[in-house]
Amino acid sequence: MRIGGTGRPLPSSGRTKVSGAQGGGVFEPDVAGEPQRAANISASSTANGIGALLAMQAVEDAVYGRRKAMKRANLLLDTLEEMRLDLLAGRVSEGRLNRAIALLQQAKSHSEPGLDEVVADIELRVRVELAKLGKYPSF
Repeated sequence: MRIGGTGRPLPSSGRTKVSGAQGGGVFEPDVAGEPQRAANISASSTANGIGALLAMQAVEDAVYGRRKAMKRANLLLDTLEEMRLDLLAGRVSEGRLNRAIALLQQAKSHSEPGLDEVVADIELRVRVELAKLGKYPSF
């Protein structure tokens, strides 16, 4: 998340004057009656708390899967860029090709349809570049 800029703090408008109490009501405790007992806590509140924790874990897993897929896609793009620079220099290193193959073999995380399509397009581009250089990974 980027923070565009911080705004300057605004000066407070100062203290506003409040006129006297309106309505003339006065607090009077009820001393004649007996104190009431608090209601018992039911066991369902504990179950609701556990359900909320499980729901939070599911959300974290989805966010983690998206983050992992984006990291993998960025690594694939970086590898493609490095391969392009190597081709311009006249030679692609064997290590870079092996790195591209290893990245392709990593398990995919199915997080979002749109993100998965972009990652699949990047993978296809890496496979095409590997095929041009005589590497045909089978998976």
